[in-house]
This record gives sequence, structure tokens and C-alpha cells, in this order.
Amino acid sequence: SPCLQTAPTSAYSSPARSLGDTGITPLSPSHIVNDADPDVSEQQSFLVVVAIDFGTTSSGYAYSFTKEPECIHVMRRWEGGDPGVSNQKTPTTILLTPERKFHSFGYAARDFYHDLDPNEAKQWLYLEKFKMKLHTTGDLTMDTDLTAANGKKVKALEIFAYALQYFKEQALKELSDQAGSEFENSDVRWVITVPAIWKQPAKQFMRQAAYQAGLASPENSDQLIIALEPEAASIYCRKLRLHQMIELSGKTAVNGYSGRDTVGAGFAQAKEHIRRNRQSRTFLVENVIGEIWSELEEGDKYVVVDSGGGTVDLTVHQIRLPEGHLKELYKATGGPYGSLGVDYEFEKLLCKIFGEDFIEQFKIKRPAAWVDLMIAFESRKRAAAPDRTNPLNITLPFSFIDYYKKFRGHSVEHALRKSNVDFVKWSSQGMLRMSPDAMNALFKPTIDSIIEHLRDLFQKPEVSTVKFLFLVGGFAEAPLLQQAVQAAFGDKCRIIIPQDVGLTILKGAVLFGLDPAVIKVRRSPLTYGVGVLNRYVEGKHPPEKLLVKDGTRWCTDVFDKFISADQSVALGELVKRSYTPAKPSQLVIVINIYSSEHDNVSFITDPGVKKCGTLRLDLTGTSGVAVPARREIQTLMQFGDTEIKATAVDIATSKSVKVGIDFLNY
Repeated sequence: SPCLQTAPTSAYSSPARSLGDTGITPLSPSHIVNDADPDVSEQQSFLVVVAIDFGTTSSGYAYSFTKEPECIHVMRRWEGGDPGVSNQKTPTTILLTPERKFHSFGYAARDFYHDLDPNEAKQWLYLEKFKMKLHTTGDLTMDTDLTAANGKKVKALEIFAYALQYFKEQALKELSDQAGSEFENSDVRWVITVPAIWKQPAKQFMRQAAYQAGLASPENSDQLIIALEPEAASIYCRKLRLHQMIELSGKTAVNGYSGRDTVGAGFAQAKEHIRRNRQSRTFLVENVIGEIWSELEEGDKYVVVDSGGGTVDLTVHQIRLPEGHLKELYKATGGPYGSLGVDYEFEKLLCKIFGEDFIEQFKIKRPAAWVDLMIAFESRKRAAAPDRTNPLNITLPFSFIDYYKKFRGHSVEHALRKSNVDFVKWSSQGMLRMSPDAMNALFKPTIDSIIEHLRDLFQKPEVSTVKFLFLVGGFAEAPLLQQAVQAAFGDKCRIIIPQDVGLTILKGAVLFGLDPAVIKVRRSPLTYGVGVLNRYVEGKHPPEKLLVKDGTRWCTDVFDKFISADQSVALGELVKRSYTPAKPSQLVIVINIYSSEHDNVSFITDPGVKKCGTLRLDLTGTSGVAVPARREIQTLMQFGDTEIKATAVDIATSKSVKVGIDFLNY
């Protein structure tokens, strides 16, 4: 029967070799108890919920006073703003002074950086689209670096903390102005959204950055909720009324439009509606379940496709009546197929025309002009549409034209003539003129990846019989993506796009902060277990795992499973185990917790197993207590929002020790 073993110095050596007398044996078989923790329901009272949508390309916040939860206020308009890009959010860009102090964020950062003299600009640190680093870094730690536009390195944690601190200050200022009295941070419950497909370390990283920014603290961790983006979108979509969305499926006419003209006309109508309401930053969420929702019955399934700047996130939810709680049916999937992919294709096109060597140099030598070029591209990118016939013009910054001539000794015009890229021409006004086909080609790889991913998802048995597909996130505004999703899946389910699709997640996150209990069941993204010793069985256990101690033959490094990857976990659910010390005299008990993305793990030395927590229970000084011969040590794991807490309790003395599962520091 299993015994727990001590902390090894490295998670991958054979820990039991150095085993002190800390092994413990189960009292009873491992079991799961679904009694929700009574302490969980104690709610702190906050005056307001503020949600921050920290996006790859753009960010924003929204809030709601707990006294009037049906009103969601989206942040006030920011200074700056781009032609052709109207939204409430601000670009996720940050500028640090040459001394690495925070200078500005968003449009302000971009404009200031732009106006610097090129030689001076090289000293300043400008960062954009840095959120993707958390998704793409395999071995994320508190020390992971980001690279600024000038090539200098900065700590990612610092940048994320600066950005969150900026949002905190902006929001508190706006709340104080509105209330006419000083708003304290302690009055606010914060919600930060992250992609569901992020790995645990990235989610924990976001929480650490928020602590550093002063939104909450480890002692008061409930003040901050990390919400998953597609879940937030899902919560908001449930509140929609028909006039607040556009249906793409050709099956039914909505708002008097037949399916054929829905994409174009429906969106034009919706945009007009949004423009009229643009002045008002307050959205009323009717406290009814929306009309779409009223068509859903117990057990119905729907997919939320959250396509943003960096990632696309697919989640499948099922309705649980009567309260309409959500149950996650299939673990989140997706990948780095956001609208950034389109920018990347544009960059590849520029490399093809002007040479990779030039583009690399230009980015380093004229970083502000490069940013301008990408802004110009962004606004044209938003003008791309399936039925467009006239070309899209992208202004090349003067310094691009100038620097190219210095670099190559011939003109940009010459390069375009010489390159065999037919569908991009030079216009006499100093612009790149792209045919609609050329623009559509830039979207193709990203859209193809999204469609392919959805196809795979629809193959899964849990996902057959899906009633609705909600398309949300900033990239969902792209008519090319809407059309592709419609063409591929319009006959399988009804495709719905909320009108203010870029703000869907933000508003859903506010609703989630007002009522976190709405999400009831999630899928565990990882398998968790503890390192134990089992009695050695000849022929079953590998000989190198044999350890003989006090005449007993043990098999070391056994991974004793707590919960499996993709197992349903109710929020707040406790998983309990009871153990007893192998030696009654033992006074220090060490329990190591491990995780793996795989389901079938036998040993903690298997590939992909990572140590993510240690519980050290010290029972010295309890000798006076009458302890039964078999002392019970209970181990509990509790699954919270993106956090897991583990506890070990000595039943005889009620001595206990707690630890948060940690993916960054081991």
C-alpha cells in the first residue's frame, strides 16, 4: 500500500533514495468527496466589480456596481484613437523611459513613441503584442523576458504588472469621479480574463502580476478572479436578446433579413445601431434569460469560438437547468490562430517584396515607423470583405521609402516592379495598392487553421448535436472569418454573433464577477497526484525502483493519482485522501504534489511529470496528545478558479498546513 515520500532535491532523481522517516501509508483507498467547502460561500462584500480584458492587440475594462448589476459601464473613451478603428478598447502597447520607468500605455504610448526623434527612440522601450509570450513560452517563470522594439530585454512580470497597475489607476479614477468620492482598491472585486487554452503557469503568472500591481494580495486572493475568456463570452451570450445579435445561418431570417443578405446588411444595420449607442457607455443587461437562451433546453450544447488577436479558443458548454448553470463538456482547445497571424502574413509579403534583410534592419533602425506601417495595415485589414472589388491602399511611411533607397540603392517602386508579386502595385500617391485577393490571401492561413480546428472539434462525440455556435472576440468582426464559419458549419448549427462582438468578453467577465457561481463544472486541464511508495511486487515493478528499508521492500517514485486530465471538476470541489505515518514515531510528514498533461502516469519520473507543490506537516510538540495507533493524516485538494489549494491535516491535533499549487517556481 502506498506511502508518501519526502521532497527530493530534484523532482526527477529517485527521491526515495534519500528518504527520511517520513513515509506514510493510506488508511483507506483513495476517494473523492464532493462536499463543497462551507467556507467558499462566504462572500466578501465589494461595491463594484471591475473586469479587465487584457488582450493581445487591444485592452479595456468595464465595471458594474453591485447595487445595480444590470448596468454594465464600459470604460470612458481614451485619448487618441485610429481612423477606421472605432472601439472602446485601447491598443495593448506600453512605453518605458530609457531608465525603464513606466511612461505611458495605449494610444498615448504609441503617439509619444512615434513623435520621438529616431535616435532618441532607440533608447526608449516600446512593447506591443507581448501577451502572446505567455502562450508560446514553454518554460515560463517569474524571470521570463520580453524584447522591446529596440531589441532590449525586460522582465515580463514587470511589464504585465505595469499594465495592470495602469488599468487599476484608470478605473479607480473613473469610479471616484463618478461617485464623487474617493474609491478605494478594497471596494473593488477585480476580474482578469485569460484564454482558456493557456497552460496553468501562464494563468498563475497573470495572478502574480496582478498581486505585484496591487489589485489583490495572496492573503486576500478572493479579491481577484481569473476568468476564462470563452466562459465570460458564454455568460454574456446567455443574456442576449435577438436585436442584440446577428444570425449568420441561412436557416431563418432575423430582423427581417433573409440569410443571404445577413452578413452584409445585418452587419451594416448592427453597426448603425452601435454607432447610435456609441455615446452611451452603459449597457443594460436585462435580467431575463435572453431569447436565444429560451430556446435552449436542459442538456443542450453550444460552442463558443473566441477569436482574438493572439489565440482562438474553443469551448463547448452544456446547459444545466433550472438556473441555467454552465457545464464545460470538453476541455478547451484552440491555438495561436488570432488576427496576429494576418499581420505576420503581411510581414512575410513585405519580406518577399523588399527582402527579409531590409525588413529586419528597418524594424530595428526605425521602430516607430514600423509601428506606423502596422497601424496603417490594421485599418485596411478591417476593410477586407469577401465581396470587396476595389483595391486596398496602405500608406508607406516616408522613412520606409527613404531608408529603402539608402539600403538598396533603388526605389520602392523599382522593388515592386521587380518582385513577382502581381497583386500588389505601387500607386503614385506613395501607397501599396493591394487587390482584394491579395488581402484575402493574407487571411487564409489563419482562417483555415480556425476552420480545421472547428472541424476536428465537431468530430468529437461530445460535440455532435451542437445547437448554436457563438462567434465572439475581436477577430469575429472580420467578414472573411464570418463567411468561412458560415460556409463550413451553417448547415450543422445556428451561428450567432453578438453585435458588440469585441466587448462581449469584457461584459461577460463583469457578469461573472457579480456571480462567480454561474460556472459549475470545468474539466481539469491536468492530471494531479502525489509521490508515494508502494509495496514492491516482483515482476510487476521495475527493478530499478526497488528500495529496501527496515526489511520491507518498497517500490519508489509511484505517482498516486488525485484527479485525471479532462475529468469533470465542480468548482470548489474537494478531493480527499487519508494516510497514516509508516512509523508511529514519525513527526515530519512531507507530501509532494505532481502534475502531468497525460492521463496514464505510473511514476513521478515519467516524461512530462512536473512537481508543483510540497506539503510539509511538522507534528513535533504534539507528543502530549493521545494519538491513536494509526494516526490519520488527511490530504485535500480544492479546485478553484484557476487555482488549486492543497491541505494536509493531522486529525488527532487538527494541525494543518496549506499550500497553493505553484507552476512557476519549481
